[in-house]
Amino acid sequence: MKVRAWLGLLLPLMATIFSGSCTKKTPTLNMLVWEGYADPSFVKAFEDAHHCKVSASYMGSSDELTTKLNGGAASNYDVISPSSDVATAIATKGFAAPLDLTRLPSYSQLSPQLTSLPLVRLNGQVYGVPFMWGPDPLIYDTTVFPQAPDTWNVLWDAKYRGKISVWDDLSTIYMAAQVLGYDNPPSQLYNLSDDQLEAVKKKLLELKPNIRKMWSTGGELTNLFQNHEVVAAMGWPLMTNQLRKINFPVGETIPKENTTGWIDHLMITSGSENKDLAYAFLEYMIEAQTQKKVTDVTGYTPANPGAAQFMTPEEVKGLHLDDVDNYQKHLYFWENVPRRAKYNEIWNEVKAAQ
Repeated sequence: MKVRAWLGLLLPLMATIFSGSCTKKTPTLNMLVWEGYADPSFVKAFEDAHHCKVSASYMGSSDELTTKLNGGAASNYDVISPSSDVATAIATKGFAAPLDLTRLPSYSQLSPQLTSLPLVRLNGQVYGVPFMWGPDPLIYDTTVFPQAPDTWNVLWDAKYRGKISVWDDLSTIYMAAQVLGYDNPPSQLYNLSDDQLEAVKKKLLELKPNIRKMWSTGGELTNLFQNHEVVAAMGWPLMTNQLRKINFPVGETIPKENTTGWIDHLMITSGSENKDLAYAFLEYMIEAQTQKKVTDVTGYTPANPGAAQFMTPEEVKGLHLDDVDNYQKHLYFWENVPRRAKYNEIWNEVKAAQ
């Protein structure tokens, strides 16, 4: 009786132990990326194919990304999407793992104009794949501006007091520097002297009465337009795309002063414990068909020109894939900012001023 009773207790316990050991936990790929880069329209197919879960957190600026990484959060994420202004620093600081390009067959299809840049190369190794690129355009309400504004100076026009928005980001410093002519050569935007930064600060302080709100997420600027709180802003094609989908009368232009632009990269963090899954995700995201799907959501230009084969002629033209060289002449791609702390100091002074 004692043996039978003991077995009666032991067998259910063993069943629980063995059934638990056979239950495989669904792997999760954790990402810290820009808005639009984890949309279900293309992420779900990856999750289904790899029997995993993609969990994305979104960043509002490059500095938010670097602050989190510097604060020890790198091990919390498997994949990050730094832009060209901080990608070099992230690789240099060891937050990203060097890539084995043989595991990324689609890498060879990416635009040589992007892969040849030194942004994510260090000691002969590559630390990121270019993914999407685009401008920081002037976005405007076409009911207020039937003709596209041809200069960034329109943001300073007194008639738009309280009706303008700018990004809570160093890009606004770059834009003001362009207005002041500090972009000859374009790389000067990322190497401004103390005197030039003081002049930029003065220019931005003059803009403050016109600023309704500084936006920090794409959705925030979209809402500002939708609620008719602002009529013009420096933004991303993502917001233009979002507003067009809800039939808001929106226009987008690059003024005569030109504008800054960015190249977003996908990187695998050095602390990732899901590197195989992360490699599979990078490969999936740079494949031509996926690139087309990301473009549908964001309005950004794909790094894989092969995405054009899945687009209409109008879409190809709208993304400037038919004239990339000429279009990129109007974009001053973000570069590493050696004195980033000083730029942030100036920007914080602008924000704090009443």
